[in-house]
Amino acid sequence: MTAPSTFGLSREARNLHFLLTNLVEEVPGVQSVAVVSSDGLLLLSSDAGRNAEAREARDGKPSGPRGSSADLATIVSGIGSLTLGAAKLMDFGTTKHTMIAMDEGSLFVMSISDGSLLGVHGSADCDMSVVAYHMALFVGRAGHVLTPELRSELRQSLESDDVTGSAR
Repeated sequence: MTAPSTFGLSREARNLHFLLTNLVEEVPGVQSVAVVSSDGLLLLSSDAGRNAEAREARDGKPSGPRGSSADLATIVSGIGSLTLGAAKLMDFGTTKHTMIAMDEGSLFVMSISDGSLLGVHGSADCDMSVVAYHMALFVGRAGHVLTPELRSELRQSLESDDVTGSAR
């Protein structure tokens, strides 16, 4: 798998790609990351092929979600929708983050802005507080730049990567 191209993207889009790659490569236990728009569309994701070497070198073992980044985006979107509905039903305000601990891994979902979500798949032995802290840093840096124009640019970039990837 090749890395998603950032050629021709705006400075803000390249910066988000950089922040996402750093989140995967620098935070122990992070397997994959997806940024999802409020309507459930994948905007940005970690590239499993590019980050696998860094994870294997760090952890000594390959691992990650079985599905694609689109599968992670679907799960993140569904969890975001479910927690939003629960918060409205209980009249508790907006949902800030959700953490799900499973036997073989963890899933974290955090609100970015305007309904956009950051989803992180972590290994079973990840430090949840460290992952949540770095997610909050990402959200703080990404939230103010994730404008409708940037979301559209990121979505178009993913679609063009899909077209060029299937042509190979």
